[in-house]
Amino acid sequence: MTSTDPADPRRGAPADDDGADTGLLAPGWADSPVEAATGDRAVLQAVLDAEAALTRALGAPPAVCAEVDAAARAERFDARSLAVRAREGGNPVIPLVADLTAAVGEEAARWVHRGATSQDILDTALMLVAGRARALVLADLDATAAALARLAAEHRGTVMPGRTLTQHAVPTTFGLKAAGWLSLVLAARDRLAALALPVQLGGAAGTLAALDGRVGLLAGYAAQTRLDEPLLPWHVLRTPVAELGAALALVGGALAKIAADVLVLSRTEIGELAESGGGGSSAMPHKANPVRAALVAAAGRRLPQHAAVLFAAMAAEDERPAGAWHAEWQTLREALRLAGGAARDTARMAAGLRVHERRMRENLDLTGGLVVSERLVAAFGPSLGRGPARRLLTRACATAAAGGRPLREVLAEQPELRGVVGREELGRLLDPARYVGAAAELTDRALRAARAQHPRGDR
Repeated sequence: MTSTDPADPRRGAPADDDGADTGLLAPGWADSPVEAATGDRAVLQAVLDAEAALTRALGAPPAVCAEVDAAARAERFDARSLAVRAREGGNPVIPLVADLTAAVGEEAARWVHRGATSQDILDTALMLVAGRARALVLADLDATAAALARLAAEHRGTVMPGRTLTQHAVPTTFGLKAAGWLSLVLAARDRLAALALPVQLGGAAGTLAALDGRVGLLAGYAAQTRLDEPLLPWHVLRTPVAELGAALALVGGALAKIAADVLVLSRTEIGELAESGGGGSSAMPHKANPVRAALVAAAGRRLPQHAAVLFAAMAAEDERPAGAWHAEWQTLREALRLAGGAARDTARMAAGLRVHERRMRENLDLTGGLVVSERLVAAFGPSLGRGPARRLLTRACATAAAGGRPLREVLAEQPELRGVVGREELGRLLDPARYVGAAAELTDRALRAARAQHPRGDR
């Protein structure tokens, strides 16, 4: 029954609300492919997959393997009941093993969980979840890279203000900016793709004693789960989890850099970029907010903290840890969700990003030529000397900025420049499009590297 007491935290909750996480406060990963791959049902199925794979790796009779495989279906088990009963032993594998054992016949029951410890199964299951989620994240990163490569090629010569410390610096191109984004995404993608996701099997203290010391089971179990074979049982050697956390944080950081740029360049007073189908406001009908960029930026801020927890869990005492291992479970799942949601949103954002070239050019002209003052120092230096040229330009720029005058007009008044530069040459020097350095070449360089690393697809 729904409470009517405003102070009651259950107020407004439906009668059948079981406390499931529906993503109400997590629009960044809600309805993403990774959400389903990391939900309780998916985790439960991964635990059952780990148990069934162990039975096969142990060499159980085919009939037993078939029976365990048939029973190991998440829909046959009550995840909420397992969660509640997990409090007794500290992890959900203990009650699940009891339920799975009860679900099969006497002969098959003797093979369920044989020689394993709960951590073997849960670590293996979380690696399965991570592998399945990783495939989805990589697909979205590939889609993002393809969209960014198209933007870089299309806007190879689109000139825009380069900004440093929030101010106009020198001209650049949007093609080079998109190429930089592409490079970040591919670096993060390749780091995530290269990670080993090892199976876990060691028994109570990592010695395989209950499995008759059969070291070959590491390879057999890895083959059955399609995970990587570890050198040793890694109950307290948590490098695989920490590296996964670091790779997910790197993905978040790469995507958050793109989001940060989109957020800045989408500001009304800048208007150089816009998301396709921007989000609305509950109060202001005119707004088209860069919602996807905002959600990606939020994920990028949170992922390093999850990685920090996973790194802290490396300080795992003895042969099996208390607390350190437990801290990883939900942390890793949330990191996968955040990275997956950010990858989904960035792929969509990049595919529909609108580039306002005219606004970029208008913004270049806002400072009346000041954006190329660096070039003028180099141009006047041979005639005036570098020091005098810099002082002249510093004075002229200050005069132009204070009076709101074009720099060309102020420079024309400087007696030191008479005979040094003509009107036509000065106009050429003040053209921002003629001062983008190697932007086009660097863009091409990034695109060639992307094609060499990832020859398939639209890149």
